[in-house]
Amino acid sequence: MKIGLRHIRYFLVLADDLNFRRASEHLHISQPALTRTIQHLEAELKVLLFERSQNFVRLTDAGRAFQEGGRRVLNGMEATIDLTRRVSIGEAGALRVGYTDFAIAGALPELLKQFHQKHPGITVRPHHGVTATQLEELQDDKLDIGFITGPVRHPGFQSRVVQNDRPICIVPEGHHLAMRRSVTLADLAEEDFVHGPAEAWAHFYDYLFPLCRRAGFQPRIVQEAFNSVGILGLVSCGMGITILTESIYDFATGGLVPLPISDISEVMVTEAVWLSDNLRLPTQQFVDFLAQQDIG
Repeated sequence: MKIGLRHIRYFLVLADDLNFRRASEHLHISQPALTRTIQHLEAELKVLLFERSQNFVRLTDAGRAFQEGGRRVLNGMEATIDLTRRVSIGEAGALRVGYTDFAIAGALPELLKQFHQKHPGITVRPHHGVTATQLEELQDDKLDIGFITGPVRHPGFQSRVVQNDRPICIVPEGHHLAMRRSVTLADLAEEDFVHGPAEAWAHFYDYLFPLCRRAGFQPRIVQEAFNSVGILGLVSCGMGITILTESIYDFATGGLVPLPISDISEVMVTEAVWLSDNLRLPTQQFVDFLAQQDIG
């Protein structure tokens, strides 16, 4: 005989009642059936769980130990059953969320906060990554939702605009443009730029470089940093200027001056993106949540 949940449940009821007749009534089985189950359980364990006499039934030391462990087993199984049911309806589980610097500096924190309030059983697992990496990880089933620099033009994906960012020029204090109220792109044509590596920041470059070419120049990038924190740090050191977004500048430290760019009307778009044919229930819950938000 193998010990199953039924044996543990019968034992625990008897351990609480310490009376075979009452325990069998609570279990809706016959008293002989309960007696046989306890005898089989003791034989399988090779221990005596109860002391029995005509006048009393009481737990042995081994029985008290089995009672404590048995309760943990049943409670754990009940929790597992509850979790399984909640996962089946999308009210539990994990949501793997990718994000760029622009997303985490903008709309994403408030979105995740509100989503957690509505779906506290779903654990959000955030993961930083540039747009190209997130698209690959979505296809490889390593992410459920990506927050990327859009627009998304890849087949098989669906997306929702969640953020529109205005670009700004950021220069170090003491720079010859720092006293200006604003600049045009043409004002920046001869400047040294600090930006991210071309491969990692390709989608941002797809947004920025056509605007610069329209103004008659290609940015001269003299220093690179992988993320916006590094870029701003290099700018504050006087190694060049950069063009990022207002949301990124909100997280900047001292030594920097933001300058609006007066001749750019185009915004940079951040989109939530997911695979059309791979909607796990937590993902569907998040997509439905996004549809209810007044964003973008």
